[in-house]
Amino acid sequence: MTTPGTAPSAPAAAAAPTFTSYVRARGPVLLRTARSLTANPCDAEDLLQTALTKTYLAWERIQDHRALDGYVRKALLNTRTSQWRKRRVDEFVCDELPEPEPQQGPDPAETQAVRDALWQAVLKLPARQRAMVVLRFYEDLSEVQTAAVLGVSVGTVKSAVSRALVKLREDRQLATDVRGGEATGLTSAREPATAAAA
Repeated sequence: MTTPGTAPSAPAAAAAPTFTSYVRARGPVLLRTARSLTANPCDAEDLLQTALTKTYLAWERIQDHRALDGYVRKALLNTRTSQWRKRRVDEFVCDELPEPEPQQGPDPAETQAVRDALWQAVLKLPARQRAMVVLRFYEDLSEVQTAAVLGVSVGTVKSAVSRALVKLREDRQLATDVRGGEATGLTSAREPATAAAA
């Protein structure tokens, strides 16, 4: 029973939905529509997000909230059409596929194999020589810096590194792994660094 002079209150269900409640309620249905417009599920989600953004910006101007699904579907279709047209301009047919020019240089797999073989040979050096080789060629320190780090003289670094390089040149396993049994070709102090850092 109502008090005279007052109108009955409108049911709560008739209240206009908020944007958040609309998206929660209708999101799965709208996502199915977006998926029908594109084959990629990720593209469909992006498409729906774009359409919902447009709907959010126009939310206050939409008078009839019963037509929201239609508005979003139209935004989905217009956005997808716009994407299709833009992509169509970017893509063109040519007689031959533009293949990238083959890069000149060593094969990365062979470079890695050389690096691994060299590292295994370095690990066989005595600890002191190994430390100096690592500092000189892997860390790229100068002889003076290496001597300072290890607390030895520069002459000690020079002689120890020289002996280490001789051992690496004479390492049969390294020669087998790198050159298939031939000499390794480590003829200068800088070559181990090149092989290791390549």
